[in-house]
Amino acid sequence: QVQLVESGGGLVQPGGSLRLSCAASGFTFSSYGMSWYRQAPGKERELVASISTTGGSTNYAGSVSGRFVISRDNAKNSMYLQMNSLKPEDTAVYYCNARTYVSGYSNYWGQGTQVTVSS
Repeated sequence: QVQLVESGGGLVQPGGSLRLSCAASGFTFSSYGMSWYRQAPGKERELVASISTTGGSTNYAGSVSGRFVISRDNAKNSMYLQMNSLKPEDTAVYYCNARTYVSGYSNYWGQGTQVTVSS
């Protein structure tokens, strides 16, 4: 059974930091490109950051570049998002995504974790 479980969300003041984690199981984690998406109330889901299967390549949305860092540990079947200098506009539900085109297309989502940036 495929599972992606996010954790680490919460309430933080502007300027603060949070570290999100995504624990994967039920599939070959190292074969999947991984991403973090977010969805704020009334807005469409947007890509925040992505990382290649080996972790050697990363990409970021312009709004988070320089503040967020995506990483993965294939030995632990886990992905992370270090979020620094948080702003109120970063408030959203953050989702973990796994995607591969190896042996056909597969795409999985976690249930999301709430991040609220407010004073």
